Amino acid sequence: MRLGASSLLLPRRRLRSDGRWSLGQEQQAPSAASWVTEQPNLGSTLLTSTRNVRTKMEANNSSRPRRRTALIVSELSRYNVDIAALSETRLADEGSLNEMASGYTYFWNWLPANSRRIHGVGFATKLLQTLPESPVAISERLITLRIPLEKHRYATFISTYAPTLPSDDETKDHYYAMLRSTLMQDKLIVLGDFNARIGSDSKIWGNVMSKHGVGNINSNGHRLLSLCSEFGLFVTNTLFPLKHKHKTTWMHLRSKHWHLLDHVLVKAVDLQDAQMTRVMHGAECWTDHHLVRTSLRIRIRPQARKQKPQRRLNVSGLGRRADLSSLRAVISSNLAQVSDCSPLPFQSSSDATKQWDTLSKAVMHAVVDTLGYSTRKHQDWFDSNDAEIQTLLRAERSICP
Repeated sequence: MRLGASSLLLPRRRLRSDGRWSLGQEQQAPSAASWVTEQPNLGSTLLTSTRNVRTKMEANNSSRPRRRTALIVSELSRYNVDIAALSETRLADEGSLNEMASGYTYFWNWLPANSRRIHGVGFATKLLQTLPESPVAISERLITLRIPLEKHRYATFISTYAPTLPSDDETKDHYYAMLRSTLMQDKLIVLGDFNARIGSDSKIWGNVMSKHGVGNINSNGHRLLSLCSEFGLFVTNTLFPLKHKHKTTWMHLRSKHWHLLDHVLVKAVDLQDAQMTRVMHGAECWTDHHLVRTSLRIRIRPQARKQKPQRRLNVSGLGRRADLSSLRAVISSNLAQVSDCSPLPFQSSSDATKQWDTLSKAVMHAVVDTLGYSTRKHQDWFDSNDAEIQTLLRAERSICP
């Protein structure tokens, strides 16, 4: 499903010293394709967010307002979010819903209506006209969304909802096994409620988190950080020195302690894309989880070109008179077979280039035929020292029989 291109006016955002966004004059909303075609090295700012909405189902006995989808998109529009990852949606089946007033489109998955739905994930985005394909549902805990950046290059967004801490190990193992199967992407952004406290120990986990973490780590946090270390991911929530209230997303009902459970992960090599990740307390969606918003400035890394290793000539043979004499004889024989090896006169530069190619090939073939290519010979340390080692072993056995 695809909508026609619409002209959206977004307020220009500027990051102030206190970590808040100030609004300036309006500017035209860039499409996903313009991130590469207009500014291939810098890209445009893309605002993403993640939030546990607890449920989007309409309940007659609930004190929450009706039409919660409209309420959610109104808050997303107020914070100018381009792509939002939603968890615990609990909507039936798999489908989409277009909120015409705000320009957002919902995608969700995936259990049937007659089943017990306690999870569910989805996306809300206003970049529908730039999507080449609909989001792909992996399970009721995972859904992926791909956005084109350039030819055969994509940014993959993953919306996820991880098992809670009391869940059994089999459920957690199954979830992380599915999550691992989705992380083989070029540009990757993982958002969702991981139900994991990762703590603040950046000395041990310095390759996956910065020093601005919150609280202590638990078993779910250890699983998450191990996954990040395995796939080269980084937790952007710990990257910026913000106040405690701008990092925590959920309050424990009994202890009243605030914890960081909703995370935004990017690849460590793309860490410069993350401009800011912070909690927006003003977004009200009748849920006990706060909205986490990340500002991304997509940069395209050039693809590495695989080159064949160049073979080296065995020039050590030039130190031997016999090889040197043989080389001279072969070069003379090859040059004698080249017709008109005199360098002058030249009718054009192409004639000079052609004659140089002929001479260089004759010399190169002579060197290869005479000296050959050098081969690497790794010294076998054990074989060369076997006699000495055996003597030491016999001496030790004689002392300690």
